[in-house]
Amino acid sequence: MASDGASEELTISASAARRIAKLIDAEGKGEEMRLRVAVSGGGCSGFQYGFSIDDTRRDDDREFARDGVGVLIDEISLELLKGSELDFVEDLIGSYFVVKNPNATSTCGCGSSFSM
Repeated sequence: MASDGASEELTISASAARRIAKLIDAEGKGEEMRLRVAVSGGGCSGFQYGFSIDDTRRDDDREFARDGVGVLIDEISLELLKGSELDFVEDLIGSYFVVKNPNATSTCGCGSSFSM
């Protein structure tokens, strides 16, 4: 597990780590909670990102961490996310997690789906 958020497979920004910590605190279920990032088919560009708070670690999960919070990604999703950065953005249109994915050949306008 990467302890500083740095990994050739996934980087977690400080902003994302702060937001994950707030979400986990709001759940009130303790330190076993992690943010799960998954890629599934769909969305307007072919693949879409999914984010959820999860307390279950599966056999095929990889865990990445920064500033005391964890992110779980299954191996299949990780193949599509290698080299990506998970960030949390707050701007005029709202606040949301964004994946800066160097493997994506195109993304939709909202950034929640991509193609390869």
